[in-house]
Amino acid sequence: MTRPQIIIIFQQNGSGESKIRGIRDHGNNLFELECFDIGVILPPIIDDADDYLPQIIHADLVLDFLKHPDLSYDLALLCRKNNIPVVASGKKIQVAGTFTPPT
Repeated sequence: MTRPQIIIIFQQNGSGESKIRGIRDHGNNLFELECFDIGVILPPIIDDADDYLPQIIHADLVLDFLKHPDLSYDLALLCRKNNIPVVASGKKIQVAGTFTPPT
């Protein structure tokens, strides 16, 4: 038996809950989900994402449901550094390894 894929989901104020529920309901135990929810009011510009994002990520895939563009961009850079693909639907991030399908 193969190990489940580790998916880390980044969201703000529960913004990815319906997708998380769908993965749990239909994923047939193929995925181990870790959710990282930012539930605070964020400033318009974030110069240093270290206060909001982990320094190290261990995952097979990251899903980005963050609403703040600075955090999404910094998350994409962190994942590129760690060779982790990111799916950030509807975003305009142009970082290698980040997939931005239309919503």
